[in-house]
Amino acid sequence: MLTQVYLSHGLESGPDALKVQALKGVVETRDDCEAVLMDYRDQPHVAARLGHLLATLETRGDDPARCIMAGSSLGGFLSAAVSQRHPVLGCFLLAPALGMPDYPETTVTLQARHTHIVHGWGDDVVPCGPVIEHARRQRLSLRLVDDDHRLHASLEVILRDFEAFLDRCQGGHLRRT
Repeated sequence: MLTQVYLSHGLESGPDALKVQALKGVVETRDDCEAVLMDYRDQPHVAARLGHLLATLETRGDDPARCIMAGSSLGGFLSAAVSQRHPVLGCFLLAPALGMPDYPETTVTLQARHTHIVHGWGDDVVPCGPVIEHARRQRLSLRLVDDDHRLHASLEVILRDFEAFLDRCQGGHLRRT
């Protein structure tokens, strides 16, 4: 059965961003995963972006229980917010904008079967404290790296974690072409 992997970029980037494209590359090596690349560049507000992601999920007719939401920064927040509304198979979150006062929900309760967060100790855009607290409260897998918000120095670690995460979500079997 095909697993859809929704990839969401951050506030000031787009679907061609380094991390989104790198994650897409991993998805495309697997024979039973499909990358769904989101583009929010024409939606400046968080609520509109969340509505677009939810509408895409509904329009495509994908079963949330077979979907993985992956995103960076605001895209991580959007992924988490979708999982609060629809239990999803997985959430892979990079420097997720959790606990941000300007967002409509500062605390979300993820309803994903599997969750993994990668966050930088030196993140000066999304402080790691609220993310650590969120992970602690929900007992979520969390990797803290010596990096900043962009996480570019940790890309190899992120991609290894993502491959292992996909394996875990899909029952531990290697499913690569």
